[in-house]
Amino acid sequence: MSPYAQAAGDPADRVVAFLNTLDVEDGIDDLESVASYAAWSGRDQTRSTLDQARRLRDQLRARAAGAPSVDAVTIRVDVVLDDEVALRGETVAAEIAIAVARLSIEGRLGRVKICPAGDCRWAFYDHSRNQSRQWCSMQVCGNRAKVRQHRERSAAPTHG
Repeated sequence: MSPYAQAAGDPADRVVAFLNTLDVEDGIDDLESVASYAAWSGRDQTRSTLDQARRLRDQLRARAAGAPSVDAVTIRVDVVLDDEVALRGETVAAEIAIAVARLSIEGRLGRVKICPAGDCRWAFYDHSRNQSRQWCSMQVCGNRAKVRQHRERSAAPTHG
């Protein structure tokens, strides 16, 4: 089962999995080539669908990292009017766009965040009650930041 298929269910899981196709720490980009994108998604891909996915991921990562505004990405999403209204997309990027729309409507898109650690940049979903989680992992990235801040304070000259 592909990583994309494993993230089915909660739209937040799909969006986070998509954002994490770029692994800064290990230097792996699942959207590096048509073949790597096909392996990640479990579907045939083309240069066009790869380019669309890259644009969407880049803008979503910027948004999740706190950018005040990002560029629009044009993606076709069909509105199906049967017994119930449904959104459908023919591409993985369209499915991700639908998941993003659902999270936004539900007021949960702001919980999708990017770890601020420069050597990490991992996407995560903030499950905290007050949406204050900053790090992907407090035990790893959060601890490193606290140690770094402590060292900087300890090394700072004191005036007296």
